[in-house]
Formats: sequence, C-alpha cells, structure tokens
Amino acid sequence: MNDIERRKNIKEFISFWTNKDNLNEADIEEKNYTDNKNNNIGERKFYQTFWNMLLREIFEVKSYDFIEYEKSVIVDNSTKFIDGYIKDTRVLIEQKGSSIDLDKEELQSGNIKLTPAEQARRYVRNLSFNDRAKWMVVSNFKEIRIFDLNKTDTSYEVIQVKDLEKEWYRLKFLVDVESEDIKKEMEVSVEAGRLVGKLYDALYTQYENIENEESQKSLNVLCVRIVFCLYAEDAGIFDNKQMFYEYLKSFKKENFREAIINLFHILNQRIEDRDKYLNNNLLSFPYVNGGLFSKEIEIPKFNDEIIDLILNRMSEEFDWSNISPTIFGAIFESTLNPNTRRAGGMHYTSIENIHKVIDPLFLNDIKKEFEDIKQIKQKSNRNEKLKIFRDKISSLKFLDPAAGSGNFLTETYISLRKIENEIIKLIYTIDEGRKRLGNTIDDVIIKVSISQFYGIEINDFATTVANTALWIAEYQMLKETEDILSMYIDYLPLKNYNHIIEGNALILNWNEVIDSHIDFIMGNPPFVGKKFQTQEQKNDLVKVFGNIKRIGTYDYVCGWYKKCAEFIKETNTKCALVSTNSITQGELVGALWSELYKENIQIDFAYRSFVWNSESNEKAKVHCVIIGFSYNDKEANNTKDLKFSNNIKLIYENNRPKIVKNINPYLIDADDIFIESRSNPICNVLKITDGNVPIDGNFLKLELDEYEQFKNEEPNSIKYIKKLVGSEEFINKKDRYVLWLVDCPPNELKKMPLVMDRVKKVKEFRLSSNRVATLKLAEQPWRFEDIRNPKSALIIPRVSSELRRYIPMGFIDENTIALNAVLLLADATLYHFGILTSNVHMAWMRAVAGRLKSDYRYSKDIVYNNFIWPNVLFENDVKKILINNHMKLRPLNEFKEHKKKIEQTAKNILDVRKKYKNSSLADLYDNTTMPDDLRKAHVENDKAVMKAYNFNTKHSEFTEEDCVRELMKLYKIFQNK
Repeated sequence: MNDIERRKNIKEFISFWTNKDNLNEADIEEKNYTDNKNNNIGERKFYQTFWNMLLREIFEVKSYDFIEYEKSVIVDNSTKFIDGYIKDTRVLIEQKGSSIDLDKEELQSGNIKLTPAEQARRYVRNLSFNDRAKWMVVSNFKEIRIFDLNKTDTSYEVIQVKDLEKEWYRLKFLVDVESEDIKKEMEVSVEAGRLVGKLYDALYTQYENIENEESQKSLNVLCVRIVFCLYAEDAGIFDNKQMFYEYLKSFKKENFREAIINLFHILNQRIEDRDKYLNNNLLSFPYVNGGLFSKEIEIPKFNDEIIDLILNRMSEEFDWSNISPTIFGAIFESTLNPNTRRAGGMHYTSIENIHKVIDPLFLNDIKKEFEDIKQIKQKSNRNEKLKIFRDKISSLKFLDPAAGSGNFLTETYISLRKIENEIIKLIYTIDEGRKRLGNTIDDVIIKVSISQFYGIEINDFATTVANTALWIAEYQMLKETEDILSMYIDYLPLKNYNHIIEGNALILNWNEVIDSHIDFIMGNPPFVGKKFQTQEQKNDLVKVFGNIKRIGTYDYVCGWYKKCAEFIKETNTKCALVSTNSITQGELVGALWSELYKENIQIDFAYRSFVWNSESNEKAKVHCVIIGFSYNDKEANNTKDLKFSNNIKLIYENNRPKIVKNINPYLIDADDIFIESRSNPICNVLKITDGNVPIDGNFLKLELDEYEQFKNEEPNSIKYIKKLVGSEEFINKKDRYVLWLVDCPPNELKKMPLVMDRVKKVKEFRLSSNRVATLKLAEQPWRFEDIRNPKSALIIPRVSSELRRYIPMGFIDENTIALNAVLLLADATLYHFGILTSNVHMAWMRAVAGRLKSDYRYSKDIVYNNFIWPNVLFENDVKKILINNHMKLRPLNEFKEHKKKIEQTAKNILDVRKKYKNSSLADLYDNTTMPDDLRKAHVENDKAVMKAYNFNTKHSEFTEEDCVRELMKLYKIFQNK
C-alpha cells in the first residue's frame, strides 16, 4: 500500500466512523463486513468491524487471526471476556460505546466501580505470563487512549478518530511485530550478558596476576572466543549443532585447558595447513580466520565451576542464536569492561534510540526510495531500478568515530541487509539465485558488506567486540538470504577488513586512518561534563580547538563536533551525533556553535531534549539531543550529489517530526544566532542581582526550632532575626530564619550570648578556609559576604522543575533575606512581575537557559539580560533601529495602556494566590494540581503581555516556538544597540 492509497483509506475510515451516532460496542448496530477471504463473513459485532477495518485498511493486516476477539480471562473466579487481544504485539483492547465517558466509573462484578481503563488493567493483571500485555488501548469509537504498560505511572496518550489522517502513525505499535521481536532479542541478549558476566568473574579468579594489563586483555579475549564458539554451534556456523559442547565434554578437567588451546589453534589454521593425523574431533572444526583466534593469549586453568558454567549453563541450557548482535555487542563490552562493571553493570543503547539517529540521517530516505521503486508496475523496469538502487546502498560508507562495541554500525548493516534481502526476494527466483550465487557470499547478489563500515574506538577490547558483533550480524543476515533462495551458503572463513581502528578519535587525523570517502558519520560520543573531565580529556579538547578563550566551558562531546566539522568540509558527508543537551543551552551555545559555524556547518535535523536510556542496570537518566548536520556549501548547494537527501529540515519533539525552514543551535526554527553572556540588560530596565552569599557554616541561619529557642531564651535578638528564603524555601513554603546583624551595634551584640556564640563559630569557620576572600570575611563574622536587603524585590528561583509551565516568582520585603539560590530584582513593580511570569518570558527562558539535569536553570547573564522587553518597541531612542529593520515605533500612549493592563493581570495572579494560604507555590504551580482560577489568571496575563509585543494572541495559531522566533528576531536587531 502506498501513501496515496493509505490516505484514501484513512479518509474513508474517518468518514464512516465519525458519522455514526450512538454506537454500542456490542450489538446495537451491526454491519456486514466484506473482504477477500469470504464475500460475506456474516454479521459481526460493530466494534469488531471497527478494529478489522483499522487493521486491514490502514495497516495492511492480512491475517484474520491477527486479533483475537472475546478472549477469556479468569477474574475473581469468574470468566470475563477481553474485547480484543493482539498476541504478536501484546496489545489488549477495551472497547466501549460512543456514548460512554471513558473517565466515568461503571459498576463491575464484585460490586465495585471501575473506569474502562481500570477494568482493562484488571484483565491485564489476570492474564497468564506468556500473554501479559505490554500495551493497553481503551476506545469509545471517538477517541483511542493508549497506555504503555512498561511505564510505572497511569499516563496515556489520546488520539481522536477524526484526527487519524495526521495521527495514524502513532498506532503503529498495534502491528509492529518486528518491535516485539526486537524486545525478545533484547531479553535474550541481556540474559546472555549475565552469563558472560558469570564466566568473566569465574575466570578472573584463575589468573595468577590479573592486575597485569596483558592478563586482563587475555581474559577479555578468552571470553569473546568462548562466546563466539557458543554462538557458532547454536547458529549453525559449525557443522554440528553441539559441536563445541561435544568436543569439550570429551575431556577431563585436567585436560580442559589444553583442549581449549588446541581448539583455538585449529580455528585459526587453514584446512590444508593442518596436521592430518590430529583427532577427527579437532579436524572437523572449520577454519574461522578474521583475526579472532590469531593472537596468543594467556589462558588459565579451568575449575569445576567454570567447566560446569560453559558446558551446562552456557551451552546446553541457553540458545545463543537468538541474540541481537546490536545489543549483545554493547552488553558484552560493558560486562567485561572493568570501568563499566564498577559503574553498575550492563550498558547498551536501545535499538529504538539508534534508529533516532540513523533513520533521519539516511535510512528514511533509503526506505522511501525503495518503496517508490517497488510501486513500479512493469517488472523488468522495476527490477532494473532495484539493481541500481542496490548498487547505490552497497556503495555507501559509514563511520562511527566513537564506535564502542559497534552498535550503530551493526544496526546500520542489519538495516541495509534487510533491504537487500527484500530486493533479492523481488528480483530473483530460487533457481536464478542459486545460479548467480554459486554457494559463496562474494557473488553479485549479496553486495552490502561489512567492509562499508568504519569505526574509531579508544578501547582495544571494544574494537574486538565490535568486529565480532558485525560478524554475527553478517551471519544472521546470510541465513535470511539462504531462506529466500532455499540453499546453503558457505559463510567461513571470516573476512577481516580492519576498518574499526583502535585510537583516540580526538587525536587521530581521520583523513589518515580512513581509506575511503565517508557518506555518513554517526555515533554516541562519551558524556563527560566540564566538571568531570580528566586532565587528559581537557588536553584533548585543547588539541582539537586550540587554546581558545572559552574552552573551559566545553563538554567533552564538543570535540567530536569539531572533528566532524573539519572532516566533512567541502564534502557532501552528513553527520548525526548524540549529545548531552547542554550543547544547546546556556553559555555553551555561543561558545561552541560560533566555532562550528566558522566551518560552515548547517543543522539538518534535530531531536530536542529527551531522556536517553542507556539500559544500564543503574538506569542513569541522561538528557540528550540528537543533531544531524552537514557542510553548508552555499555556492554548490543546488548541485551537490547528495545520494539520499531531500534537503528537508526536521525538528523532532516527542518523536514527532516537524518540517521547518531553519534549525538554529537552540534547536528552534529561527535565524542562526548565539545568545552571549551579558553583564548588563540589553534593554533599559532594572538590573537583576544575585541573592546573598552567606559563607557562614550555617551558623547565622536558623531552622524553625532554633528560631523558637532564640525567641524564648534571647528575646532581644528577635529584632535582628529576619525570614530567609532560597529557591527551596520560597517554592516549598519552608520557614527558615537568619541572624541579620548588619545594623546591630557591638554593645547590643555582646549582651546576647546565644548570638555571640553563633558569631564566634562563623569566625572560626571562615578562618579555617584556604580562600583569601573568606579569610578576609572573618574580620566581620556577624554578616554574610553580601548584604543585599532591598525594601522590596521580586525574587526568581535559579532552579525550577521542568514540569512547571511557569517558574514561581514573588515579592519579598525588607524583612526577608534572599539567599543566592534566587535572583533579586529590587524595586520591581507589578509590570515587571507580569512580564517575567508570562508565557512570553517563560518561552524565552526554556529556549536559552541552561539546565540542571532537566530542571530550568535561570541565569541573569543569559536569560534576563538578553531578554527584549516590550517597552523597547515604544521608546524614542531606538526609533532609528526600528526604522532600519522595517519596524514602526509604536505610540507611547499605547504602551501605557498595555502596561496598565499587565499590572492588572499581574495583580490578579497575586490575589488568586492569596486564596490558597496553606498551599505552597510547588502545589499551586504543579500542572496536575494548579487551581483553575490561578491558571486562568496566568492565561489572561499571557494574553496581555502578548498584545504588548503585538503577538497573535490566538493560542492555537501562535505557538511557543513562534514566540521564541519573534523574540530572537528582536534580539538580533537590538544585540549591538
């Protein structure tokens, strides 16, 4: 089915189902459903027709058994029936009538009330383990709610049936059998990794001096070889299914080591070079080659535990043929890498995340061209196009400059070979294939080769694992080709192309180690922030960038961007790298991207910040972006041979692509600009300052119980005690206090022994420091380092949760002292509060601020000082700037009206807050619990601020990204004012 046919079917589906009223999930109305299997299947329940039409006419499901209706399940000793269950993709469907409110509870058996989702979850809990659902769908013909049961919460996504034309792809999980196969491969591969870990641990104790580097390398290679043999016997690379097992089982414990050594030697020896008088159990093993068994390694003795583990747990009880080379390679490397073992065990990049990189980089375009060719009706013409297309994909060259265990390379190879196998199936009959192939993998039929894949990796063991993973992938794809042609194809000996190079990618000259033009570069360079880099890593960055001014702000991944930019200069090579989201936020944007743009880099696609799950045991969350980029040859842009590229720029958010005109370094559809750190505001507005830095060892600060003690035991101190707020205290309504002794005369201070004791302890704390400034502060131990105490100020928390739409802000008076965890805008008015708490300023903040993990990190030098206020559009001193940029200076009276309105809406926000005296700002600004009247007050304020900027106030037509784009245009105009 092509796109045109699918769109037509979707429109018909929507038209049919959205024009039906009062649909009942059972039998209020019925319809004869006709298909190719039977001209008149008979009358079906209406909901079955709904799902049959959706699956068959939108997703091309041809099997009539794909979905099971009325599947029985035992609940509380009573038989219930699940409306629909798809076993291949583990989807449970609960269908309700069109008049049913999906949020409303209904009375169920057992006299309990449940919502449709709760009813479905009850079925899920009672399914057998083999049938346990991974997805749950609840529908009432009008909307489809999707629950991912792998999540720990009860959240869901909603698709309106009327919107299916643009949302249909979100239902692909219903039929994504391949995804389920991948999950099974993942489970098998993880279990394989655990077995390898046990083998590693058992062998580790047998080495006499395992601290020796060569012994450690030998241990790693020994594990790789044993695993390859286990895979080879299960997958059929060796002639006999249990060849490795039967060979080892024939030896006693004292001869086991010798048997292993002899086997490794014979696997590395050509048939014609072998001693003809060796035992047949050795001579029957094939010649493997590929360099896997060529090097002499240290092999220790094997005890009973190791022998039992290899023969029983790893050979007899486990099938290695089902592992995923993409996943297992990474698990294997991390399991045997001492550093990652200490960090929490197995790590691997999920196949889903790998495809977030390779699909938009090249695979989507390849698949689209393939699908277009398949639609050609004339067979001879189609086959000729397919052969040309196959030649094209087999000529592509790929590089991963942070290759690790080769998972990006392996998954790319598998993806291309799957396409090639489809081509073989379309072009060749079985007899033609046999004739052309001739029982070798070097014939013209199989052209995609692991020789197309290059890598650079600093860890010598990882390079071995990467090559092994590619060999396993090659064999698995060859087996698929065998099945298509119904013949045996000889796989051995392995080919060793030496294209995965051991070395430091930031030091090597890539042009000297890569012997080919590279079409695509992809990878996942190390995540090492500036604070966690070793001196050697810092030196690497200096070697890449030179000793430039702001190199101290760079994350380690920046080095790969620079190396890629230099390597692809004046070429059509396209790149895509996974990075921590820091390179698109805060001060690092200007520091890094200004350097990259000097190399004429352009961003082609991007995934905005998301959690990159490494699937490690520790499940550490890393917030990442994916950035695809290439050399921007402005003169030759229209003439370059880009092989696979439609030159469309895409931004992905929540896995949904959006076509845009340009992608700037903030991953916004806007002009390419860099928001540089600025010490003073770009506009003529109040200056913002830091809160107070204490450096007091917590001796001037008082908790609530300590405050009560001072009040009771030293009442004279109360007039010198003020409330204390930082970000935590302000947002969470936490009471803390401080001894504010700035105006306390020495004679009064001496009369307060409790206070004096605190002051003395501050002095001692400061004198214990090695910092000169702190030692100087010891001369005034009664005060903070700063003494900012304005009569009135607006405070802005430096850090706030990303889950809040608005950063909670508020006013304090002279009786409250602000810590440096917040920023202070002294003498701020309601107008300032209205602007800064608006969706306009929040959109700006979200785009340019740094992040602490995923939380917003508000800064004065990047966020506040670079923000363009609306009053600048009404001020006479910028009239010339506005005219030069084809903008009009708006009347001052108009601004006064806007300012008055903003002051009113800002006051309304504060008035609504007062109604909830017992609620913290954390409660009030939680998106789940935010009161309706507060939300409405903010929306009114948002509208007032947007009108002041002359932005479109219709929210559906003017998005947050539109807002940022307009603000960036203004910034570009005024940045050099």
